[in-house]
Amino acid sequence: MFARLPSVGLFGMQAYIVEVEADISSGLPGFDVVGLPDAAVRESRERVRSALKNCGFEFPVSRITANLAPADIRKEGPLYDLPLLLAILKATKQLQFDEEDSVFLGELSLTGEVRPINGVLPMVIEAQKQGFSHAFVPADNAAEGAVVEGIQVYPVEHIKQLIVHLSGENHIQAASRKDAPQEDGVPLLDFADVRGQEEAKRALEVAAAGGHNVLLIGSPGSGKSMLAKRLPSILPDMTFEEKLETTMLHSISGNLRPGSSLVQTRPFRSPHHTVSPAALAGGGSVPRPGELSLSHNGVLFLDELPEFSRPSLEVLRQPLEDGKVTISRVGGTFSYPCSVMLVCAMNPCPCGYYGHPTRPCTCNKRSANAYLSKISGPLLDRIDIHVEVPPVQFDALSDKRPSESSAAIKERVNRARDIQRERYKDMDFSCNARLTPSSIREACPMTDGAEAMLRQAFDILGLSARAYDRVLKVSRTIADLDGAQIIDAAHVAEAIQYRNLDRKYWSREQK
Repeated sequence: MFARLPSVGLFGMQAYIVEVEADISSGLPGFDVVGLPDAAVRESRERVRSALKNCGFEFPVSRITANLAPADIRKEGPLYDLPLLLAILKATKQLQFDEEDSVFLGELSLTGEVRPINGVLPMVIEAQKQGFSHAFVPADNAAEGAVVEGIQVYPVEHIKQLIVHLSGENHIQAASRKDAPQEDGVPLLDFADVRGQEEAKRALEVAAAGGHNVLLIGSPGSGKSMLAKRLPSILPDMTFEEKLETTMLHSISGNLRPGSSLVQTRPFRSPHHTVSPAALAGGGSVPRPGELSLSHNGVLFLDELPEFSRPSLEVLRQPLEDGKVTISRVGGTFSYPCSVMLVCAMNPCPCGYYGHPTRPCTCNKRSANAYLSKISGPLLDRIDIHVEVPPVQFDALSDKRPSESSAAIKERVNRARDIQRERYKDMDFSCNARLTPSSIREACPMTDGAEAMLRQAFDILGLSARAYDRVLKVSRTIADLDGAQIIDAAHVAEAIQYRNLDRKYWSREQK
């Protein structure tokens, strides 16, 4: 007796169709699962056996061979519990149904409840691409899968509920995309709470408008972390494609709340400085997305930047340039997108008070240089905007007048992003920070005065070719905020100001 059911597997972010086959034959009783299963898949045997018995069905006292095809790709996770159980029921003729246009996904409890799994969204997308019209998934994952058009997603809470549906007695109602609850993040902090720091707020507005990386440097208590944590409140609204891609990454990593649908707010990830390189970039025997990829379309905030290990910081260099992380293992190569805004905060020296107006710096030259040398030149070169955050004066703190709200700043940011989306509508990026060398000249026309100023800055500051491009990209963003088609000298002057701090701190003469 033989039965076959379609399911879906996951390899990185790439889903693929898996044929779950069950063969019941004579011989010594046994239950074998083949097709490169991992430990979780092999343990499906016990979950399926108990679920069948506890739901009132007979577990065949025969030799059972289950195959997960294709057999040359490693299968992992408990998502094959549900199709394995149904294949056995179908092979033993305890259940008769014809669902060739359906895929089945789900983990089982010992009593037959269907538990949520990771990665439902990319798997449902692949099922729809392959022509399947129905997907039976755990009830907690149904809202996530329902956002995919062209396929009906059915929420399954218990095996008995599904069997009644397949028997044609009482149909499960398909999940509706309109009724799917959205995945909301934590309440966003508002820039209206920030007193003073107008220059830093302006720099963060420019960064948000163009998707640029930022370094905040200043003494303890000056408000670096406070500013960074309010950055998500002024980031531009996500497009549907960005929401979908972000949700896929969080679904694969298991970060979506049960019953939630699309991620609506841009991610803000703030790992501790003890984070490992693998945790940042992603890793494991079967690599999972790291902090870089989980920050995709959002912000990766590294507080106390020099406290991160040198290997952890250096692993950021290529992903920041390419917008993706590629991890190679014996089993294959995995790629995860990581188009992030990197926001870093640090003190200017170990004691934190170099350049402070009232407190003297107690660091010697050797310790200060050792502290700053933890940030390599190539990494610093990949940060578009360097901002000094000075101590806030008493008059600014005690000022009763309200500061500008995040909503007002976000309005300007959205206008600038709309200009960029229109400009790059035929390209595979949508913000100035992602401009390629081949398109930067066409996208960044300058007046003669702007070009002369940039030439002078290049010679005096000794900018690298990468730094030159980044100054030009930031200038383009400042011009977009002003609604200007051509970059003027004032736009270049402001962008050059954001490249001075590496000369002030990394080239200073210490006592």
